[in-house]
Amino acid sequence: MAADLVRFGVAMDADLLRRFDDLVHAKGYETRSEALRDLVRAELVSDHVAHDRPTIATLTLLYDHHVRELSERLTAMQHDLGAHVISTLHVHLDHHHCLEVIVMKGPARLLAAAADRVLATKGVQHGRLVATALPEDHADDHG
Repeated sequence: MAADLVRFGVAMDADLLRRFDDLVHAKGYETRSEALRDLVRAELVSDHVAHDRPTIATLTLLYDHHVRELSERLTAMQHDLGAHVISTLHVHLDHHHCLEVIVMKGPARLLAAAADRVLATKGVQHGRLVATALPEDHADDHG
């Protein structure tokens, strides 16, 4: 991998560099280069998702399972997504609250629209979709 590294210079305002160095230190990076690579990767993922490319995502939600028919509605929504739902994790937090993590794969816009529908469902108290790019060499088979 070291043979693939390319050095380049970056010019920036001294105050911006000082603030960046503070961030590098606070996040525990050993070098500015590591932090810059992570920032570039994050921006590339954001662009990937914005262009509706194949995406993997987790939808995490907190809800009150005592809300009438909520569990059934959430299950139906997942079934409607079919093969786009890869897995779910369901955790009983207390007598009223459940945490659910839904792992999904598909076009970014489809996953975002599905997440919006789920999060807008009465009884869902909070949630968030976290999406990232599938590797370019991703194959749907596991063999």
